[in-house]
Amino acid sequence: MKLDILAIGAHPDDVELGCGGTIAKEIKAGKKVGILDLTRGELGTRGSAEIRDIESNNSAKILGVEVRENLAFADGFFINDKKHQLEVIKIIRKYKPEIVLCNAIDDRHIDHSKGSKLASDACFLSGLRKIETIVNGELQDAWRPKQVYHYIQWKNIEPDFVIDVSDTIELKLDSVKAYSSQFYDPKSNEPTSPITSKNFLDSIIYRAQDLGRLVGCEFAEGFNSERYVAIKKLDDLF
Repeated sequence: MKLDILAIGAHPDDVELGCGGTIAKEIKAGKKVGILDLTRGELGTRGSAEIRDIESNNSAKILGVEVRENLAFADGFFINDKKHQLEVIKIIRKYKPEIVLCNAIDDRHIDHSKGSKLASDACFLSGLRKIETIVNGELQDAWRPKQVYHYIQWKNIEPDFVIDVSDTIELKLDSVKAYSSQFYDPKSNEPTSPITSKNFLDSIIYRAQDLGRLVGCEFAEGFNSERYVAIKKLDDLF
């Protein structure tokens, strides 16, 4: 199966929080989108890897993605080395996405910046034909995505561009709430963390609303680009 877009996250729920509205928007437009989680989030303050497996599958159904895979790297301890790069390369070559969306370049959680660089490096290396990868006994063809964009996470990093997600913000919110073990739940007796507060859950809306305010729409998601953002004509901008 060839995908138009592959969204990569260090943990289950990274993609939903960072670019869930954009994914839903692209799927509505007929694009084929997949998600790759690097870890199972087993070090999360609440829940467990098994619970998050279920939640991530439920979230994928809400968004309508074509496929979701998990490489089960060690949460908190994976590194950007040849071993890990090759596993990500195998997924990129398997699905041949035109666009890859990945973690924030700089963020509070150390896995986010590590995942960002790992995904970006793998996208480049995947295009080198002398790097051989074999899956199910077959040699994979080299493939390099045309674009790599980084969604924004905990930190309020200034975006290089934003996408209007006014028509899909509710789907984004539903996909995040599918991770009921992770976010605000006044009935939970588990330990608290920065992402379990009501303020964090509310921030999904007010941060998207503020980005939308700045560009003249209701809700928006921001991205950073690894190269200049180009348009074909001036009226491509709104």
